[in-house]
Amino acid sequence: MRTVLITGGAGFIGSNFLHHLYNRYPDYRLLVLDLLTYAGSVDNLPGGAQGCDGRLEFWYGDVRNASLVESLVERSDVVVHFAAETHVTRSIYDNYHFFETDVIGTQVLANAILRHRRRVERFIHISTSEVYGTAMTEQMAEDHPLMPLSPYASAKAGADRLVYSYWATYGLPAIIVRPFNNYGPRQHLEKVVPRFITSCLLGEPLTVHGDGSAMRDWTFVGDTCAALDILVHCDTEAVVGEVINVGTGTHLSVREIAEHVVRKMGYSQDLITYVGDRPGQVFRHTADPSKAERLLGWTPRVTFEQGLDRSIAWYQDNVGWWKKQLWLRDTPAPQPVPLRRAG
Repeated sequence: MRTVLITGGAGFIGSNFLHHLYNRYPDYRLLVLDLLTYAGSVDNLPGGAQGCDGRLEFWYGDVRNASLVESLVERSDVVVHFAAETHVTRSIYDNYHFFETDVIGTQVLANAILRHRRRVERFIHISTSEVYGTAMTEQMAEDHPLMPLSPYASAKAGADRLVYSYWATYGLPAIIVRPFNNYGPRQHLEKVVPRFITSCLLGEPLTVHGDGSAMRDWTFVGDTCAALDILVHCDTEAVVGEVINVGTGTHLSVREIAEHVVRKMGYSQDLITYVGDRPGQVFRHTADPSKAERLLGWTPRVTFEQGLDRSIAWYQDNVGWWKKQLWLRDTPAPQPVPLRRAG
């Protein structure tokens, strides 16, 4: 029985990947470590809070807890590391936890894997396209300069480079994955696509930062799970030490996303309202996905229209899941205080 440890497995992409493995590989043992901060929930596990069985173990705990992490790593063949604080706007006023979890937590996990390198065959670290900052080229390849523009992005850049250094120094069997903007079921309402969808369901305005011209590469979470599935099972020699983008190679603006949502849900464009831009805004992210296609044979299969239809249907069918998050939907984006000269 192959054992896969998923840190952050009760969060958005982590829980979708957990469901993917649980449904596809009935002979796998799945270990989930999650602190259940506001963005994680046992409701995201297969079968919910009572869903743990002989195939699935849920461990409530912090990825910075070295003894707990080591006890799980020493039983694992594969480690997939999602655990992180992930919201750009929240990181602007609450950045301490981002560096604690994203950097120190990753170091604790990497050290545990080093001590059990004979058992762990591969370590898949989930980074983010936010480490690149605003696109300096038409498409962003893996060698694009890292220019993080927010505390969240810089914390993830630190973890990204920490993992790479452990591969270079110690031979850690690491692969770094940089997903571009994911959307789909079980995504927290602080993120833009579910926030827009649930705003329509509630008949409330869809608030867009700035003029809505910021552009992102939107990838359906199921496509990201398919890429990670390949990385779990492919020849390690082909991927260890590599950094791999997961994205579509196209982009849409936030304004266009809002327009798509209101059109599909039968609401007026008048619901879209504009508010002040947030600090640290990235103007554009567009993936160069050619490396993923070359190394993994992976290309996205779900168009944005198809993924949005699936997302809308999920939020329509799971009102009880997301209504508990309404109080956390709006995150303040404090504007920097202008410096004043003395005298």
